[in-house]
Amino acid sequence: MTAADLAGKIASGELTSEEATSASLDRIAAVDGAINAFLHVDREGALATARDIDKRRTAGEKLGPLAGVPVAVKDVLATKGMPTTCGSKMLEGWVPPYDATVVERIRAAGMPIVGKTNMDEFAMGSSTEHSAYGPTRNPWDTGRIPGGSGGGSAAAVAAGEVPLAVGTDTGGSIRQPGAVTGTVGAKPTYGGVSRYGLVALASSLDQAGPVTRSVLDAALLHEAIGGHDPMDSTSIDQPVPDLVAAAQRGDVKGLRIGVIKELGGEGYQAGVRGRFDDVVTLLTKAGAEIVEVSCPNFEYALAAYYLILPSEASSNLAKFDAMRYGLRVAPDGVDSPSAEQVMAASRDAGFGDEVKRRIIIGTYALSSGYYDAYYGSAQKVRTLISRDFAAAFEQAHVLLSPTAPTTAFKLGEKLDDPMAMYLNDVATIPANLAGVPGISVPSGLADEDGLPAGVQVLAPATADDRLYNVGAAIERLLHEKWGGPLLAEAPELEVRA
Repeated sequence: MTAADLAGKIASGELTSEEATSASLDRIAAVDGAINAFLHVDREGALATARDIDKRRTAGEKLGPLAGVPVAVKDVLATKGMPTTCGSKMLEGWVPPYDATVVERIRAAGMPIVGKTNMDEFAMGSSTEHSAYGPTRNPWDTGRIPGGSGGGSAAAVAAGEVPLAVGTDTGGSIRQPGAVTGTVGAKPTYGGVSRYGLVALASSLDQAGPVTRSVLDAALLHEAIGGHDPMDSTSIDQPVPDLVAAAQRGDVKGLRIGVIKELGGEGYQAGVRGRFDDVVTLLTKAGAEIVEVSCPNFEYALAAYYLILPSEASSNLAKFDAMRYGLRVAPDGVDSPSAEQVMAASRDAGFGDEVKRRIIIGTYALSSGYYDAYYGSAQKVRTLISRDFAAAFEQAHVLLSPTAPTTAFKLGEKLDDPMAMYLNDVATIPANLAGVPGISVPSGLADEDGLPAGVQVLAPATADDRLYNVGAAIERLLHEKWGGPLLAEAPELEVRA
């Protein structure tokens, strides 16, 4: 069931939260050996929350729209009483003494948290193969990646382990996994959802958001976790738009929808492009006006991003030095090691190859003599990309593109080629650089391999309701064409030894 359907049955008394949460936990126990979507499962805590919600409902207490619906949280968000590792040996076993604001709001909404989902280490990656605790597998084909860095959250939803999950999106890590697993993934406007308690990768890019089975579910979860937070200095001090009403409306008649010229064509798999063209055709028939828009500086987005992100990452991860935070390892063969020797040994043992690669790149880009040439220039490109968005939104209410250039690739296929891996985020990165919101909705199965593809909708900053209106229209039009949702039934999975 979708989260909205499940919430309705719990509210009516047809189901209890304990029954729904037990079903989720039983599904995790049955299939997660094949998926590895979860790094930690909190069976006792989730069931205790579910029982409490059931008691409060029986007592007549007015509860939120998602009360009693189980949810999973990406392991980059601090959770009091549960480990938060960021997929890294550096934080193995760390149990935060506080909740991230997003987690606090999930608890306040009465949603049982069943566990923490797997991710690329410190959210660095496009495939969830860079986790220190093993890769997550795509439920559509367990020999393929579920996208990254939030592949655990997307795979958990796609495998029917949970109806809802929270991910984070720094360069596409909610939307790209959504595309390749056939789920809905939304990146809110930067500052629309609090980053307090989110272990930072790149502070000017990171944004938490929903991963779900439907656009309405995403709107419900977004409303639950969104809104101003005085604990986050970048939080937007204004109400969250009525996202649920927009998702229920789903009407594109009279809207101008801009197809981004630079996000398509060469490098995009034919089947991905075919499903995108199907969506454009359906939107036209539904009364939308399709216009082509050009964003010429998007060509430089990938290069700018892979200077800005490593630079911010090298700064943010400097605190994991064995003195203040993180793993502490004594260097071999040294009787009285210096602080620098302990720091070097600990960071070498605690960080994986991809994290080390990005720290080195970022430190170099920020170093004396290179700052203006690299980091400073990348920030100027970022401004140009924001101007491209502003010009495009003068021509169209929302923008449209494929979410990712290909369907899910095979595990290990791109591990030895970082540049090929980075190219998977080419369509999603511009939104993070400009801080605008985006949503990925399943667009169907590619002809070549029968694997899911996604279509991305982008809107101006703080106009997140446009995403849900257009996303819901796309979803409805495709369901009418298909005869039902892409994820009508959770896949049957064989647990691998």
